[in-house]
Amino acid sequence: MMNSPIRNDRTFTAYIGLTMKGFCMGAADVVPGVSGGTMAFILGIYEELIKSIKSFDLTFVKLLFSLRVKDAMDHASWKFLMAIGLGISVAIVTLAGILAWLLQNQPVLIWSFFFGLIVASLITVSKHLNEWTPSISVWIALGTLCTYLLVGMVPAKTPDTACFLFMSGAIAICAMILPGISGAFILVLLGKYHYVLEAVINRDILTLVLVAAGAGIGLVTFVRLLNWLFNRYHDITIALLTGLMFGSLRKVWPWKETVESMKDTHGNIIPAAQVNILPSHWDIELMTALCLVVVGFLLVLYLNFLAEKGNERGLSHGNE
Repeated sequence: MMNSPIRNDRTFTAYIGLTMKGFCMGAADVVPGVSGGTMAFILGIYEELIKSIKSFDLTFVKLLFSLRVKDAMDHASWKFLMAIGLGISVAIVTLAGILAWLLQNQPVLIWSFFFGLIVASLITVSKHLNEWTPSISVWIALGTLCTYLLVGMVPAKTPDTACFLFMSGAIAICAMILPGISGAFILVLLGKYHYVLEAVINRDILTLVLVAAGAGIGLVTFVRLLNWLFNRYHDITIALLTGLMFGSLRKVWPWKETVESMKDTHGNIIPAAQVNILPSHWDIELMTALCLVVVGFLLVLYLNFLAEKGNERGLSHGNE
């Protein structure tokens, strides 16, 4: 699939749909433990996303500096990325405060919804495998182990310098584009999640520019590795990404007990170590949480169904 041509011929309605998908990605990116890459996979745009980012390559730069602007724009998938980027930006700006409040006051409910999303996405993502072999199972297990261990790490206290903020953005974006590894959670591990979230809420432009600049550099470089892996080792890459998502269920399990807390750089008390537990008793919150798991699960299956129907329509139009 990575060899499909760049699509710059979508209708206006189709680009509105892409913006809505970007909004879903942005909403996922805000939550530590949920990956925007997972959401892109769920929505059926992951591989096109990788290819579109890669289209801003050396050829694009040469065309641009030769003042062949139209050729440069035709070469790059800028319309796709602009639609996705707009949706992500709107989601981050509008939902940062809401999701921060929900994570603080209703963590079980929000984690339940995302738990259902990821469980269903394991089914939809595995469909991209051409065949199941023992080696594929090993790669899935490896990806699962990596993420399982990563999400169990304790957040660190780190400086607020410009250099570290830049580096945090570069590392987080690499994780953010991988299904199963949350860029927001990497910021938690780096001790910068609440710092960046408050920067979004308070419109701290300098902090946001530093993080965004690091993210841009990290994204442009890392996506080339992903593109190469998809082209050379497609099934292994899908298997590894599936494992990464499976391992992330440790983080998004809704019921937790905090065994150790710490203060962040702003004096807020945040969990440093948590263990997953079973619900202690049956109540309204548990019933609501289970309903949200089902809603998240069915939503992914429905979105995957729509994506498959859209692909079928695209293929039928292409053959006319």
